[in-house]
Amino acid sequence: MEVKIGVQHAPREIVLESGLSAEEVERTVSEALSGKAQLLALVDDRGRKVLVPADRLAYVEIGEPTVRKVGFGAM
Repeated sequence: MEVKIGVQHAPREIVLESGLSAEEVERTVSEALSGKAQLLALVDDRGRKVLVPADRLAYVEIGEPTVRKVGFGAM
């Protein structure tokens, strides 16, 4: 699952590939925004942990990863 996280006062968004389902990511984000957790903590496919303070979240976009087309071909 591809997750894009917008952080307030940061020029770039954080993009990561997670093995979690969309529902699990949504539950984790909801817990952070409701105050149950002070950090949004997600682990990407490579095992790296991403921590974002919940009060700095601007948006979280959850979706399937897009397949990039490479090369030339008939459309």
